[in-house]
Amino acid sequence: MSLPLAGSPSMTASAADRPSNRLAGETSPYLLQHALNPVDWYPWGPEAFDRARAENKPIFLSVGYSACHWCHVMEHESFENADTAALMNEHFINVKVDREERPDVDQIYMAAVQAMTDHGGWPMSVFLTPDLKPFYCGTYFPPVDGRGMPGFPRVLYSVHRAWAERRDDILISAGDLTDRIRLMGKIPAASGALESVLLDQAARGLARSFDTIHGGFGSAPKFPHPMDLKVLLRQHARTREAHPLQIVRHTLDKMARGGIYDQLLGGFARYSTDERWLAPHFEKMLYDNALLSSVYLEAHQVTGDAEYARVARETMDYILERMTGPEGEIYSTEDADSEGEEGKFYVWSLAEVNQILGPERAKEFAAVYDVTESGNWEHQNILNLPMSVDQAATRLGRDERELQADLDRDRARLLEARDRRVPPGKDTKVLTSWNGLMLAALAEGSRILKDERYLDAATKAAAFLLDRMRTAEGRLLHAYKDGRARFNGYLDDYSNLIDGLTRLYEVSGEPRWIEAALELTAVMIDEFHDAEAGGFFYTGRSHEVLIARQKDFQDNATPSGNAMVATALLRLGALTGRESLRTLGRSTLEAVQAYLDRAPMAMGQSLVALDFELASPREFAVIAGSDPAEFRRVMEAIYAPFLPHKVVAPALAEKASALAETLPLLADRPAQDDRTTTYICERFTCHAPVVGVEGVKAALA
Repeated sequence: MSLPLAGSPSMTASAADRPSNRLAGETSPYLLQHALNPVDWYPWGPEAFDRARAENKPIFLSVGYSACHWCHVMEHESFENADTAALMNEHFINVKVDREERPDVDQIYMAAVQAMTDHGGWPMSVFLTPDLKPFYCGTYFPPVDGRGMPGFPRVLYSVHRAWAERRDDILISAGDLTDRIRLMGKIPAASGALESVLLDQAARGLARSFDTIHGGFGSAPKFPHPMDLKVLLRQHARTREAHPLQIVRHTLDKMARGGIYDQLLGGFARYSTDERWLAPHFEKMLYDNALLSSVYLEAHQVTGDAEYARVARETMDYILERMTGPEGEIYSTEDADSEGEEGKFYVWSLAEVNQILGPERAKEFAAVYDVTESGNWEHQNILNLPMSVDQAATRLGRDERELQADLDRDRARLLEARDRRVPPGKDTKVLTSWNGLMLAALAEGSRILKDERYLDAATKAAAFLLDRMRTAEGRLLHAYKDGRARFNGYLDDYSNLIDGLTRLYEVSGEPRWIEAALELTAVMIDEFHDAEAGGFFYTGRSHEVLIARQKDFQDNATPSGNAMVATALLRLGALTGRESLRTLGRSTLEAVQAYLDRAPMAMGQSLVALDFELASPREFAVIAGSDPAEFRRVMEAIYAPFLPHKVVAPALAEKASALAETLPLLADRPAQDDRTTTYICERFTCHAPVVGVEGVKAALA
């Protein structure tokens, strides 16, 4: 059989001339992007699996997501090609999965890809037996042989021949690989106690991998590592060592000045393709911006540096202005590509800058933001700051404030021009887990930055999740799009949202949020907890049965599910006085102790939780008086310093007694003289109550 040369225009029929496939009824933007492919795609589900078993054909599973550049490339090269599609349709049952909708499926088969190839990524390409066991794995395949890789048609034909001629061998190897995947969910044994030496060890490891020139950890491609930066901030707070803070500051400074940060609008791209944060992979993910907002907020608390507050504010403003829906729901991603080119929306030529700003302003702006005739990236320019604005002012002989004001006006004009370009695609599906992360950052940002807009946004997002993304039985759903909430919630949906709701209560005093956090905690424990071996499964008892039921212990781009469980339970235990929650949170850390010892750089969020567990929480009970402005200022004073071990129980005076049943911290704590009154307790001892803003500031000092 001769292999077709995929990708030529003569072999790719116009999408407008094709009937849609089964993906046309889905809500995922990623799946809908493939709805006019000539491939006979199925969504993940029993219809595809029943057909595979009936026809005894292997399944080709393709996993990706809407903002994935190479997913788009493989679609155009292979899945839109009529000859390649015919080969797929003849010999395979083809299943397309959005990894953001089905992280459980992605997690299992990514483990297979990594076990078989020692690397992973998207698009993920996995061949399965009809009973869903993987036997051949890869990621992107080119349309023809080249660069040391087989072309996708050759892969398809080879797998088909192997299935026809060596099926028994395939079934044996598929069973072996599935057994390996199931073993990955087992917890390795650990000895010793949970002690601060684990935090010290992690900080030393991060220091060893720190890039002293460009900031961050390791070399290209370079990812932000927000959880690890939080570990270092806590190490500095706990030990007063200077070096952990220096690592954080250097990294945050370099990222904020780099091309990974959108210098016109705010918000961070996924990662940098180089070691100096210049050339990002341009997709913007909600979770990155949630986690990095939180890190910059904490760095501002530690240092008082206004630049960190600015970056956090601009990032959260980007989310509010460009990524928030009409009911307060927060969208998932923006693509890297526009008009078929990665980064086209974001880059500039010197001629464009001259035309928009005029020669005089363009010359100064170009000098500050690294815009040249030849370009700094593929003959175009990614805006970045090789030096800080104060350094640029010195070099240009300008007053720093005046220069900054001029640059702000320049940026606004360029942003206005950029907004007239064809924008990248936006994935408007709503994911509970990612919204939970963002709601936590917005809630605390409202107090740290003294901006009620963020509290309003967090309130609306929380209400949307609770009202639109729960079943009648009180279980969470994972994804929402086009008026439909779908898919059982996963562990990180519960743990992230519980943590976000807890923090939203702590800044607002609204009882609904803490009550919902406790309700969801009960469901989470019932659905996910492994009472025999410890820790929490990624999927609940009510979930469909897959080939493995795994546990999510190590951080990736987002905190692991078990790390966020420990974070949420320890915080709730301290806030509510429920020792059972604290005990379960600690046992979750004990379940991952071996990883804390052996692989601390994959355990940032668990180490954050451990730091909280080993400290004595400082408890603030805040009873509002009659003046709402005074209550707000008191809360802002409590959130001004970096106090990573605090819990806050606020209440309006008339609600304090009712809330005291849930939060014993509020019991018998009246507001004095109808003024906002704060009771501060630490190490099982409560100090005399303080009244108003100055009383809190004095107590914290």
